[in-house]
Amino acid sequence: MVKKSMKYNEAIKELHDILSDLESERIDVDEVSLKVKKAVELIAVCREKIEKTELEVRKIVKEFEKKDKEI
Repeated sequence: MVKKSMKYNEAIKELHDILSDLESERIDVDEVSLKVKKAVELIAVCREKIEKTELEVRKIVKEFEKKDKEI
């Protein structure tokens, strides 16, 4: 199971490592489903972080625009 506290860059690096392993066929066929499952979990963590960041940025921009109109 992937930790939700994992940093985005760590998750992306791990995804790239999994993809590289799958493409180069360095992993045993018995591990493929485990790697794919972990990749799906990592993608979910990345999406969550991107969505959270997008909301935060929109909030910051909205506050800036509100203050800018007051000036």
